[in-house]
Amino acid sequence: MSEQQGNTREVETFLAEWGPADDPMKSSFQELYNFAADLAETSLTFIGRPGVSYSLRPKHARQSERNLFAIIDVIDDDPAERWLSVCFYGDMISDPDQRGEVIPGGLSGDDGYCFDMYSPDREMVDYLKSRLQEAWLKASA
Repeated sequence: MSEQQGNTREVETFLAEWGPADDPMKSSFQELYNFAADLAETSLTFIGRPGVSYSLRPKHARQSERNLFAIIDVIDDDPAERWLSVCFYGDMISDPDQRGEVIPGGLSGDDGYCFDMYSPDREMVDYLKSRLQEAWLKASA
């Protein structure tokens, strides 16, 4: 089994164990996961730390200086009330609607943007997918 297949299996297991199928935050994470998984030449790393976070980290095959172009975290400090935090390197995305929080030095020592989602938000999911696309394009260059 390849590393990618193993990571996919881990994500799928996590999703299967995450409460009801209609949990809106689960659906939001699953949509972002599916979007990232469908980006060409992208590998996914999944790191589960129960009680802390479950972290999906996409990386473009052409990236050499960084190990990822985004972090899609499910924050698990209260498994009954999980929320999402999606972060990017500051030099890889724009934030035209100023929805993100600037995190100086907060992403592997580089400036980043994090977008927190505490409840289902269709517009935010679409906004994050646009940021994922933007970061993926920068990573592919």
